[in-house]
Amino acid sequence: MIGLARDRAALLDERLRRATADMPTYPEIGRTQEEQLPAGYTHDRISLRVGEGASAWERARTAIRTWQAHLHARITITPPDAGLIEGMTVLASRGFGPVTIVAPCRVVYVIDLPARFGFAYGTLPGHPEQGEEAFHVVLHDDGTVSAEIVAFSRPADLATRAASPVARLIQKAVTRRYLEGIKLYVAPAK
Repeated sequence: MIGLARDRAALLDERLRRATADMPTYPEIGRTQEEQLPAGYTHDRISLRVGEGASAWERARTAIRTWQAHLHARITITPPDAGLIEGMTVLASRGFGPVTIVAPCRVVYVIDLPARFGFAYGTLPGHPEQGEEAFHVVLHDDGTVSAEIVAFSRPADLATRAASPVARLIQKAVTRRYLEGIKLYVAPAK
């Protein structure tokens, strides 16, 4: 959804209020937890080693909890203090001058295990895509820590379908920035 407004905060508040009552735009809720992603979508499964040891693990968890992946990709999360709570509605947005691209999402699950932490959000009406994206960090047996992004998506409307080759390039670039953001946050200060 593209918005044009002088008052970006008011635009986002109104879109968030409306999105809170919406239902996800795809039926396969929670499927980013499974090895086999649903048919009929483009699939992504990307991981990056972000650190090693207990400190890296704790910082990786904090990176996910505080939306560092999104911040690094210059994506604003509304509300800004959004917690990782199943059922929470958030807007992922990016401003370009007076134009704001808004993607309404719902947190569909949260995982908090001794060696895996993260969440997934799914698309709501007004999002240019349909599907789900998961952000996890994993503590491996050897002490290394990795960040993983798993997603399945497809264009939600004719405009997105028409722009799909470009949209796919943007999607891949944003995913790389997500992973870089987590890695930068985990890296010890020098």
